[in-house]
Amino acid sequence: MAVLVTGGAGYIGSHAVAALKEQGEDIVVVDNLQQGHKEALLGGKLYVGDLRDPDFLDTVFQENAIDSIIHFAANSLVGESMTNPGKYYHNNVYGTLCLLEKMNEYGVKRIVFSSTAATYGEPENVPIDEYDRTLPTNAYGETKLAMEKMMKWFDTAHAIKFISLRYFNAAGAHQSGLIGEDHQPETHLIPIVLEAALGKRPHISVFGDDYDTEDGTCVRDYIHVSDLAEAHVLAVHRLREGAESAVYNLGNGQGFSVKQVIEIARAVTGREIPAAIEPRRAGDPAVLVASSDRARAELGWKPRFSKLEDMIESAWSWHSAHPNGYNDKSSS
Repeated sequence: MAVLVTGGAGYIGSHAVAALKEQGEDIVVVDNLQQGHKEALLGGKLYVGDLRDPDFLDTVFQENAIDSIIHFAANSLVGESMTNPGKYYHNNVYGTLCLLEKMNEYGVKRIVFSSTAATYGEPENVPIDEYDRTLPTNAYGETKLAMEKMMKWFDTAHAIKFISLRYFNAAGAHQSGLIGEDHQPETHLIPIVLEAALGKRPHISVFGDDYDTEDGTCVRDYIHVSDLAEAHVLAVHRLREGAESAVYNLGNGQGFSVKQVIEIARAVTGREIPAAIEPRRAGDPAVLVASSDRARAELGWKPRFSKLEDMIESAWSWHSAHPNGYNDKSSS
């Protein structure tokens, strides 16, 4: 039986594929390669196509004995979601509906969903737990919450069990050095900071320094991408054991401000990394830090790379060796 990984050629998806391979799983990957990279796949059988294409999905399900699904495929740029929400509803929500309908048609009853702490919006409590209010402040988070709610009703109607993993800032790169973070355009803070360290950007833009935080900049909880991948594998195992549907936060429980991230990156890289203050971006909550107590207790998940310095060091190893990402000749 195979695990189907949608969006498996993307940043977190490719690390999940690597983790599944280490477990000896049979892996099928679906990716439209708009954001993913074939070179990021260390295993699995790749099908290039779109979840919204029913004939394509029929081929995937008919040619493979799929046991469980890990669902990463989605657009995920907060800023873009605020200016083009229709794109996010069509790809994220409708794409998930198409996938769930095919799961029901082919009798696949387990799905692990890559969700986000953006489902909470501006949190009532810090750290956030799974029972806190969900009131997204951006369309991206709203679509992820809609996808979770859709899974709940498919569970009610069709007994399709799901585990939704809510996390915020993935960081770092695989220990092998073979795969890392390569987005075009890049919007995540740590790789942007490292691009500035490499001289690929004149400076790092800090969007707002007037938030109600210690130094005025946004605070986020960072999790090493390999730790995230491990949580998805553990969630598949839990569903196979007959667990009920559930939502889990994934975080280290410690927040770092944008300015702190830049300072740690300066120390790790030994580079100056100029920074410039810019206006706030729409939809950015001031603080997002997740409590992962439930995931630790029920999934048996324990992050191996909890220090931000370690995450940035692994990311720096990847970016300095692959300054042009997977298109760089040194990555071949």
